[in-house]
Amino acid sequence: MFDRLGRAAAIAALAAAAVLTVSTGTATAGFGTLPPANPHLGPLGTATMHGDAESSDATPFAGPGTGNIVGEFRELAAACPTILQGADGLPQALCTKIVDRAPTVFLLDPASGQPLASLDLAKGSLLGGVYAYLDDGDRMVTVDGSGKLLRIGHRHDGDGWTVFVDSATEISAAVTGHCGGGDCDAVSSVMPDFDGRVWFATDNAAAGFADPATGAVHSIVLGPGEQVANSISSAPQGVAIATTHALYLVDVDAAGAPRVVWRRPYDRGPARKPGQLSWGTGATPTFFGPGSGTEYLAITDNAVPRENLLVFDTATGAPVCSVPTVDGTENSPIGSGTSLFVASTYGYPYPAVPEGAGPSEPASAPFTGGMVRVDVEGAGCRVVWTNSALSAAVPRLSVADGKIYTVTRHTVIPTGSAGLTDTFHYAVIDAATGRVETEQPIGATAIHNTLQMVGTIAPDRTLYQGTMSGLFRIAPR
Repeated sequence: MFDRLGRAAAIAALAAAAVLTVSTGTATAGFGTLPPANPHLGPLGTATMHGDAESSDATPFAGPGTGNIVGEFRELAAACPTILQGADGLPQALCTKIVDRAPTVFLLDPASGQPLASLDLAKGSLLGGVYAYLDDGDRMVTVDGSGKLLRIGHRHDGDGWTVFVDSATEISAAVTGHCGGGDCDAVSSVMPDFDGRVWFATDNAAAGFADPATGAVHSIVLGPGEQVANSISSAPQGVAIATTHALYLVDVDAAGAPRVVWRRPYDRGPARKPGQLSWGTGATPTFFGPGSGTEYLAITDNAVPRENLLVFDTATGAPVCSVPTVDGTENSPIGSGTSLFVASTYGYPYPAVPEGAGPSEPASAPFTGGMVRVDVEGAGCRVVWTNSALSAAVPRLSVADGKIYTVTRHTVIPTGSAGLTDTFHYAVIDAATGRVETEQPIGATAIHNTLQMVGTIAPDRTLYQGTMSGLFRIAPR
């Protein structure tokens, strides 16, 4: 998100310390094509940070729309990049606490967005407090700092709601065995494949899975010296992982071990750019396509002066196109049908960056914003439209109403600080034309800074949007 949208939320914590049913694989009435639903995930559109296993950032649900909205802020003393909702209708948020930067799971009241119960987890990787998913039992799946793969459930009894660890699988040997054990590495992201294995990627580019059917846990190192700073994605063809050097498609070989199907290096540029959180792509890989919904796989590179949107054939890794789009981005592309949407984060003033991210070149830049739509046509791609939207969140496309939903950030006095003189607006963009159809103010202080985090649209048209210190619940008036 971050495309890392996710990452940005955790970064907020660093700083503060200073039902509509839509068949998949077919075109919808609104816009584009949804990817196939992973049977080991919760509801399509609300089970992962990027909506689905394929990280399309598209949803089958209509958003709050262009009319008047009610935007209610909920202070949680934690940055909340991951807000999901299960089949039971209860939102769940994985947040990073401001005080100690440890992850906390909040169960939310769908009528108000207020917490019903919470559970603190062991602190681990920064991204370990960001990327998670809901399984087909509405349990949140993540890895905590103890090296355990957790499935976190919730229940209601006579004393109210409780959030609890329903199961724990030890995977630390597979996570750190390649570097000597201890805390030499940590899980940054998890996602199930279509056979139910839970795949993970680590900060230092190890990739592997835990197989619930056999109890086996395996891993391999993708590339020495590489890192993973975004989420991972899965489709029937395999699991996509973007490191700071290359894009990989991985799956399982005949012996039941992980293997690399193909690897495609990209231009990672001379350094991290302002408005980025690591040196390399800012994108979680996006599966998309007009038929099955997974024919193509896309990321952005880190080229200078403008980053390219890169599209590959999922089956072979063959390049489909490379199109200059934005100066820089930390966000995953939206993918739906033959269309991709890329939002610029160049110059976004994050209050802090992760340890080891390195200096940016240039050292700073104004936040310029802008969004681009690119369509795959024949053997290539073309730019359909561009706009100047100052998107401060990972945008979400509704294929039900053809709108892109985000939060925009407008600076009153350009201080370069995060949110000190800014206003934040609920924004709706027409996906067909790129026209910004509405912007409505929802916040005007640093705690309302959405830090390029993702929003999740629930079946009742409510948009949940994480911020530096809590979340917004945005609904039609």
